[in-house]
Amino acid sequence: MCRNIRPLFNFEPPATEAEIRASALQFVRKVSGFAKPSQANAEAFERAVDEVAEAARNLISSLHSAVPPRDRETEAQKARERSRLRFG
Repeated sequence: MCRNIRPLFNFEPPATEAEIRASALQFVRKVSGFAKPSQANAEAFERAVDEVAEAARNLISSLHSAVPPRDRETEAQKARERSRLRFG
């Protein structure tokens, strides 16, 4: 999975616009095969990023959860520990 595409729902504090956009950008890069599109494709690429970000925003805002939001710092600490165990 792409490194910037992470779960964004049910966190405290909620996902920021920058996090949503970074995930959308990474998704469009993966799907298109372009890390940086040519000038001929730049407009379509940016439009796709905007549309994916909007879809993600709409999805996140319409979801509901019965469990309390997860703490970002706690989840980040767990990820660091997993990385430490995996890579030493």
